[in-house]
Amino acid sequence: MSSSQCSPVVPQELMVEILSRVPVKDLMRLRCISKWLNTLVFDPTFVKLHLQKSSKNTHILLTFRDYENDESRYCAAPCSLQNLLHNPSSTVDVCHRFNHDYTILGVCNGLVCLQDSYRGDEFEEYWVRFWNPSTRLMGEDSPHIRIRFGDHNYPYLFMFGFGYDDWSDRYQVVFLDNKLQKMEVRVYYLGDSCWRNTLTCDAFPALSVHGAYVCGHLNWLALPKCGPGYRWGTVTINELEIFSYDLKNEKCSYLSMPDGLSEVPPPDVPVLEVLKGCLCLSHHQGTCFVVWIMRKFGVAKSWTLLLNVSYEDLHIRVLHGLPALPVILCLSQNDDVMLLASYDSAEFILYNKKDNSIDGRELFNDDKFFFCSYDFVQSLVLPYRN
Repeated sequence: MSSSQCSPVVPQELMVEILSRVPVKDLMRLRCISKWLNTLVFDPTFVKLHLQKSSKNTHILLTFRDYENDESRYCAAPCSLQNLLHNPSSTVDVCHRFNHDYTILGVCNGLVCLQDSYRGDEFEEYWVRFWNPSTRLMGEDSPHIRIRFGDHNYPYLFMFGFGYDDWSDRYQVVFLDNKLQKMEVRVYYLGDSCWRNTLTCDAFPALSVHGAYVCGHLNWLALPKCGPGYRWGTVTINELEIFSYDLKNEKCSYLSMPDGLSEVPPPDVPVLEVLKGCLCLSHHQGTCFVVWIMRKFGVAKSWTLLLNVSYEDLHIRVLHGLPALPVILCLSQNDDVMLLASYDSAEFILYNKKDNSIDGRELFNDDKFFFCSYDFVQSLVLPYRN
């Protein structure tokens, strides 16, 4: 019997199943072995299968602005949840620094949405492109959106958001354009040739520029009951709501804020973000740092108080007014330990809310700002149409 007859043949279906569990970095190396493997890695069906098998809630993409040599650039650092919790400084030191002044709009299924812009004398132009840190592939620029000065009178004239509609299997960027009276919603789908108008609704002052993506919806903190020219110091808590855009149905709605907030909003605007796949709201309340989390999206009663800790317990000094609002970077699997970034002291704080104790502190360079973290999964999703 020949050696070829003795060699076991692995069925192709089994080979695909095995490869769907292989890390992205290794798959990219395997592409050079055969034409079949090279084609398989970016086959849309295999990309979806690999995404389904990838570990969830174990990785984070940490982003921040780095001011180096009088030049500001965004940086991105993919890392494991455990490494970020226990070695945040080393995570920051090993990052990808963009050689262009992009703004990061969001992250979804391992795909990062980058925004670019140009400012002229009478208008501004905006466009986006997509980047996959795991495969290191970058897409092309989207069509440009031109905004003419004088057509708007609301604070935060326009807002962006990046998300994914699993029903249509489309990655999309949503652009909210606050005109004088109405707000136009436009959408760009990855690989499309234009921005599409989806709906028009009443204009409103927005308190967040980038939408927080949760469960097929993009969400912005808003003041729908306030008109143009409002002053934050006169806003009451019942005027705060969350504007939510449904990517699948192309409809908008408003979500309620948590019960138990102070009647008078704090001096600083609250921050709306995403933590472990849930909508999260953080703000000052007195001399405390307070964090709420919406356990079930869209259900007002699911708002849960996640953290209420004094700045004294965090060892953050309160001198002339409250410190800058800390940033939540990640939360442990059991929700007991969270990593915060404090700009006032330029340090990472590992806080154990179960024991009300500080488990660790690490300084970071004070030329780093605008820290943000996203749930991240290493994927093969292409940043352009296949």
